[in-house]
Amino acid sequence: MGFRDSRISWDAIRVFLAIARAGTLRGAADSLAVNHATVARALGMLEAELETRLFDRSRHGLKLTQAGEDLIGTAERMEVEAQTIQRHILGRDAEPSGRVRISIPPLLAYKVLAEDFAAFARAYPEIDLDVSITNRFTDLNRREEDVSIRLTHEVDDDVVGRRLIQYVKGIYASPTYLAARPELRIGDGAEANWIGWGDEKSKPSWVRSSPFPNAPVRHVMPEAVLQVEAAAEGMGLTFLPAFIGDPDPRLQRVPGIEPSDDRSIWLLLHGDLRNTARVRAFVDFMATKILEKRALLRGYGANRPKKQL
Repeated sequence: MGFRDSRISWDAIRVFLAIARAGTLRGAADSLAVNHATVARALGMLEAELETRLFDRSRHGLKLTQAGEDLIGTAERMEVEAQTIQRHILGRDAEPSGRVRISIPPLLAYKVLAEDFAAFARAYPEIDLDVSITNRFTDLNRREEDVSIRLTHEVDDDVVGRRLIQYVKGIYASPTYLAARPELRIGDGAEANWIGWGDEKSKPSWVRSSPFPNAPVRHVMPEAVLQVEAAAEGMGLTFLPAFIGDPDPRLQRVPGIEPSDDRSIWLLLHGDLRNTARVRAFVDFMATKILEKRALLRGYGANRPKKQL
């Protein structure tokens, strides 16, 4: 099949890629922030231009035809070139002004860095922040965000990364919950229960390797923000980063359990944006603020016993 490239616009190819990735017109419309009719019309025009069907339609969605499969590679190369052009244009910015798009996990956003975002806004009044709060790893190469702040062990993206600091985690519960279980013993834990992650096994591997291997997982709550609230309400034990558990007056470290190393905090951006003034200003500012929290992140200074609430 020969494609008449001179007559195909990037906008049409962008719609084609969105449909291929979403599998439905509705999903593609949502990802492009346009309406369903716009996507359907663009696809119809592209197929008419190429004089071939790119997708087979069914009640389950859209599936690439052979012609569509043939087009994918060329379309993705066009996407890379378009993104490269965009990044180079953005990289010419000399003044710290404009919008910076950031993705950040909920725990850091709500509990640690909210005040620092406000401080940055005061320091750089010409820069607007667009913050996406998510545990999903956004794709910087596709320009989903300008900067990604991640909690992870390693990064294998083709991006510029700064590994700032490794934080520690501990086991936390409410003072009331612990006071009601004075016989709680390391190596056992049958008197208690966990709040955490479940799997197909009755006793997940993280429980078996924990200081309390005989404590069952009674409450499955995969989102850490909810685990904090559940532990504070006396629902059980939970693993939390020390930077979350230590400052919370409703929580206490389980006595006799020292914090252990967990993931690291990374600041990531695409290499083409490293010299963009607004992105550089944000990255440098936030790196400084995060490193200033070393004592909190490393869990220095154990919890003192807290009063039962």
